[in-house]
Amino acid sequence: MIIWLASYPKSGNTWLRSLLAAYFFSKNGKFNFELLKSIGQFPSPGHFKDYNEPFLDPTDTAKYWIKEQEKINSDNKVKLIKTHNALCNINGNSFTNNKNTLGVIYIIRDPRNIITSLTNHYEISLEVAFEFMTEKKKAIYEKEGQNYIGFNPLFSWPLHLKSWADNILYPTLVVRYEDLEMKTFNTLKRVINFISTISKSKEKFISEKALSSVRSCEFDKLKKLENQAGFREAMIGKTNNKKINFFNLGKKNNYKNLLNQDLINKLNLEFQNEIKKYDY
Repeated sequence: MIIWLASYPKSGNTWLRSLLAAYFFSKNGKFNFELLKSIGQFPSPGHFKDYNEPFLDPTDTAKYWIKEQEKINSDNKVKLIKTHNALCNINGNSFTNNKNTLGVIYIIRDPRNIITSLTNHYEISLEVAFEFMTEKKKAIYEKEGQNYIGFNPLFSWPLHLKSWADNILYPTLVVRYEDLEMKTFNTLKRVINFISTISKSKEKFISEKALSSVRSCEFDKLKKLENQAGFREAMIGKTNNKKINFFNLGKKNNYKNLLNQDLINKLNLEFQNEIKKYDY
């Protein structure tokens, strides 16, 4: 069954995924980008390329969400899978169900720092990024010819957060990006213990391997790896057709130094309930 690594885009999912990949899928906790293949992403275009029908509406692939998850789970093994989907129902099609989902790890990040990451990742202005985060029917998708083969409904940032973090259908662990940043080892240990508990694993936590994973997934090392070998999940720029740095600012991404006060006030007002609830 699937344990989801769920998050709104640019909230730290890839970092946590890297830490877990190094811990679970390497011998010594040493990270490399190839390990990320062990924690796939759903839904992605590859899940829908073999269907002999046109997907002329972005939502058309939603009817195959469960069928594709059943394929993933056909070997009856526990899987870690990344998703940016909201936990939702589209045209009567649920994103997942209790036959395919074992639990959820949801990564939340201060929305005032998400907005600056969105501007870099999608090459958009801060104003457009704000609209991105507040649009209640926001979705991202990929298109191949006339076919919409990749569809991820996000909704607004608060609705996305609520859909996963407040769900009562599946065991859920909410992880703050900021705790992962400030207390990386302890937060990783909490995540691994959660995975062990819900999967009923008898394997004990290995401190040395977790520490090695933390060290090999430090931001500067991930950025260096990307500069040396590239990162296949980085976006292609709109203007120069070159990949945009995925690992961009790290700890320098501090909204207090990057946003004007008017926008900070606007974000504080828009997301005041979530900022208070999660101690931002």
